[in-house]
Amino acid sequence: MKLSASILAAALVMGSLAACSPSTGVLGTVPPPSAAASVDADPDLTPGPSGAVPSPSGTPSDEPGVSPTASQSSPGPAATTMVIRAYFVLGGPPGSSGLVAVLREVPKSTTPATAAINALLSGPSADERGHQITSAMPDGSKLLGLTIKNGLATINLSSEFESAGGSASIHNRLGQVVYTLTQFSTVHSVAFQIEGRTVSVFGVEGVALDGPVGRADYLDQLPAIFVDRPAFGAAIGNPARVAGSADVFEAAFRVTILDGGGRTLVDQQVMATCGSGCRGTFDVTLGYDVPKAQWGTLRAWDGSAKDGTPENVREYPVWLTPAG
Repeated sequence: MKLSASILAAALVMGSLAACSPSTGVLGTVPPPSAAASVDADPDLTPGPSGAVPSPSGTPSDEPGVSPTASQSSPGPAATTMVIRAYFVLGGPPGSSGLVAVLREVPKSTTPATAAINALLSGPSADERGHQITSAMPDGSKLLGLTIKNGLATINLSSEFESAGGSASIHNRLGQVVYTLTQFSTVHSVAFQIEGRTVSVFGVEGVALDGPVGRADYLDQLPAIFVDRPAFGAAIGNPARVAGSADVFEAAFRVTILDGGGRTLVDQQVMATCGSGCRGTFDVTLGYDVPKAQWGTLRAWDGSAKDGTPENVREYPVWLTPAG
């Protein structure tokens, strides 16, 4: 859907196993509260944001101390925390709204998938909700059990999980769980249980689950341009690696990085592996120049096939750092 003229004008100006690991790409890291961030040697060890994040508009936040904390790999005591992702829903017009990854730093354990689901069930933070991030998880939903074997995660949830909401809400919550669990390389598909009972028909709307499901079953929960890495509010490193999937006209779209004042630092055409009715993947590296660490904006967008007007715009705040 096309942005209105006023929104467009503003947009153009404004800036569970120990062996589990995220299965694709780089989430990015986040900065320490008093200094610029550096990128972890292990690209999958990505600290979650703490404190407020700025509006994804290129305008610096008025919140004090908005820089998230970091968890850098360095000699010394063993890490006591780990970083996982939870997938929520970022609002917006059709083509722009859909699943989005957020970061959570949690106590280190040998069951990261369980930690990720508990983070998902806890819902978005107040700051994230202020950026149109919501969750379809019904209140009171509890994790009763989770096993992973031969690539299949079997998740047992309380009865509240299938209560309330129409078919759209049910598809959203199922997609959130599937994407959260399949961030781990040991999980390829998910089977759902409610109170220990394997589910074949889900909720009062009668949504069918014909066996285990995977990411491909919930592509309709994604925006036209789905940036899976970096996550919302993460530091993107320099150069920045941006990866995900897209279904846009002729597989072509643009990725723009803006600094804290809304100035365009880089604007590059990106090609997905498939388009015009099929969803392809993309993975690009973008260098940029900033004099100091700061919040900026990552924007992925597509030009209308009719007149080039930006559409399918997805943007959110990211932490930028000088190169080197």
